[in-house]
Amino acid sequence: MRELIDQISNWYARGERVALATVVSTWGSSPRPVGSLMAVASSGQIAGSVSGGCVEAVVAEKALAILAGASPELLQFGVSDETAWGVSLACGGSIEVFVAGLNKTDFDRLTPLIEQNIPFIFATVLTGPGESPGKIFLVDEDGIVEQSHELEPVTDWIASQANELLTDRTPRRVTLENNPGIELFINLYQPPDRLVIIGGVHIAIALAKLAKELGYETIIVDPRRLFASEERFPGVDRLIQSWPQEALAEVGLTASTAVAVLTHDPKIDDPAIIAALQSPAYYIGVLGSRRTHAARVERLRAAGVAEEAITTLHAPIGLDLGGQSPEEVALSILAEIVASRRKA
Repeated sequence: MRELIDQISNWYARGERVALATVVSTWGSSPRPVGSLMAVASSGQIAGSVSGGCVEAVVAEKALAILAGASPELLQFGVSDETAWGVSLACGGSIEVFVAGLNKTDFDRLTPLIEQNIPFIFATVLTGPGESPGKIFLVDEDGIVEQSHELEPVTDWIASQANELLTDRTPRRVTLENNPGIELFINLYQPPDRLVIIGGVHIAIALAKLAKELGYETIIVDPRRLFASEERFPGVDRLIQSWPQEALAEVGLTASTAVAVLTHDPKIDDPAIIAALQSPAYYIGVLGSRRTHAARVERLRAAGVAEEAITTLHAPIGLDLGGQSPEEVALSILAEIVASRRKA
């Protein structure tokens, strides 16, 4: 949803109406995962994707019909479906896509949560009484934020399951046990992963740019103002010109944080590594040769860092792609970060 909010905001500002298509089920080799979204404006413009191009045209047509007054609908596409074959769904999988109008009031409620990086779920009614299909319920860490429709069984169920829903990272369909006629799709918004780069070196410039392209929040930390300058890093989310132990305490490393330590200067690198190892960060990579890292390991041991913690470091940093330029090294680092995240 984060990738769609600017475009949807522009559509609403132009007075357009908007429909939202959501992948709610997949089987086999489906092109897009459950929870993927595509928005369709009443002008026919689209943003996002539900199939990587296979069924977007058909989904967009249905969305336009819904915006013209048709009811929300659950669409099914598979290899045995003539419509799917006609739009080139030849990947061997099947998908179900729910299409409904997106109420501007609902959009205005979820937008500030996304902008403030607050985790939340949005539960969409797939089947239910009356005009409830397509209604959205928003839930943050404090419970139900607001709901677009007073559907009591749904409200009660979500309130009882809120904590579990927020900690489960898997989008899914749910049928209410005591109300089998009501089915929900539970989608989860998590703030983007954060990449903290220690050292405003040349590789960091390429790494920050690439990470932004992949949707990471990027933070550069370097006490050397010559390196940590806005001229060198015009597009990063945050630039901190202080020592790592202070900066990392200020930033707060979470389980959604990756750390790349790049300066080659023990005065900067070692405190950053020690602080990162004490955090739940899912990736800590350190630049340097094996010989450099061996000397680093001895310094960390002397500083009291446990052997078990030291073995979690990715060093030399990055996957071995054989690259040499800063851009190629940056690619290898980000590839390793992505691999670590997906295996987590």
